[in-house]
Amino acid sequence: MNKPNKVHVKTGDTVMIMSGRDRGKKGKIMAVSPKEGKVIIENAHFVSKHVKPRKMGEPGGIIKAESAIYSSKVQIFCSHCNKPTRIGHKILEDGTKERICRKCGETL
Repeated sequence: MNKPNKVHVKTGDTVMIMSGRDRGKKGKIMAVSPKEGKVIIENAHFVSKHVKPRKMGEPGGIIKAESAIYSSKVQIFCSHCNKPTRIGHKILEDGTKERICRKCGETL
């Protein structure tokens, strides 16, 4: 029985890449794959992809596309303190849970 993997970021979060060739870039998460533990970030981590023409008259060639990156290489970017941060959780009076910035305490 394999339990599902948990990823610390969600689709739509703004993150900063902490390691690799794109270190320091910021972007919004477009897709999360918890099974692989990877995320796809908008305008970051491009790869060259060779595309074959599928229909008659359609051009083929090499295109640039965003590629998946391990979620452990990214951190949530807090817009209040303008720093990458870890996520903390706070339980409110009504029983709901919200994510907070570990550095400044603001809601993410």
